[in-house]
Amino acid sequence: MTKIIFFCIFSFVFSSYSQDVKKHKWENRVLLVFTHIKNDEIFNKQISNLLKEKKGLTERKLIIYQFVKDQYSINFDSKWLLSSLKKSKYKTESENFKVVLIGLDGGIKLEQTSLLSTKKLFTIIDGMPMRRNEIRNK
Repeated sequence: MTKIIFFCIFSFVFSSYSQDVKKHKWENRVLLVFTHIKNDEIFNKQISNLLKEKKGLTERKLIIYQFVKDQYSINFDSKWLLSSLKKSKYKTESENFKVVLIGLDGGIKLEQTSLLSTKKLFTIIDGMPMRRNEIRNK
C-alpha cells in the first residue's frame, strides 16, 4: 500500500513538472525556442523580440516554450521547471539554437536554427488556413 501511495505522489509531482505540447492541439499554436545556455546572445535576442510583440502573439494564439538544457519556461515566466519533453524529436544535440513552430493541428510548420523575426513568424502564421479563417471571422 505504501508503494502505491508513493508511486501516486511521485507520478503527480513528476507530471506537474512535465510538459506536453500535444495538449495545445487545436487550441494554441506553439513556438519552441531551444538553447544550451540561458545567456546565449541569439536566444536572448529571440526572446526579447518576441516580448515586444506580446499582443501579436496573443492574437495568433501562440504559446512560447523556452528550453535551456533540461529546463523550460512558458510564455516568458521567470520560473524555470524541469523539462521532460523529448527534445530529440525537435532538436539535435549539435544545434546550439533552434526555433520550432507547431500549428494548431500539431504539425511542425517551421524549423530554423537562426534568429526568427516576428515579421516572418507572423507572416507564416497569418498564411495558415485556420488563421485566415480566424481573421475572416473576427
